[in-house]
Amino acid sequence: MVIPIMKWFFKYFFKTLRIIIGPIMLFIDKITTPRGIKRPAAEQEKIDLEVRNLALYQFKTCPFCIKVKRNNKRLSLNIETRDAQHNPTYREELLKGGGQIKVPCLKIVDDKGNDQWMYESDEIMKYLQDRFAA
Repeated sequence: MVIPIMKWFFKYFFKTLRIIIGPIMLFIDKITTPRGIKRPAAEQEKIDLEVRNLALYQFKTCPFCIKVKRNNKRLSLNIETRDAQHNPTYREELLKGGGQIKVPCLKIVDDKGNDQWMYESDEIMKYLQDRFAA
């Protein structure tokens, strides 16, 4: 009897915590958004074409997702973000393609159409930094 009560308590405790802290995190992110790299138009257009093969699966208030999105902003990368928390289609894609519902996850499609799923925020940021840094 104690275990179900504890399980219920923790579930709703953290849900309430997310409801309270989530908007605060989003507000702080909004007012402290980093400036992006300024590139010549032709170079930025080339990068925009390259990032069309990338998609970032995320939860809006996930701190690791916010960290990756801030890195994308800093690098001026217009990577499509997919809300796997509220969109069941994206959630299912993440589960089927990557094998787990864990965010952030970067889906990388190569020239041959093969998918690679990258899950760790630091790994994602390093990959993007190595590939697109000025």
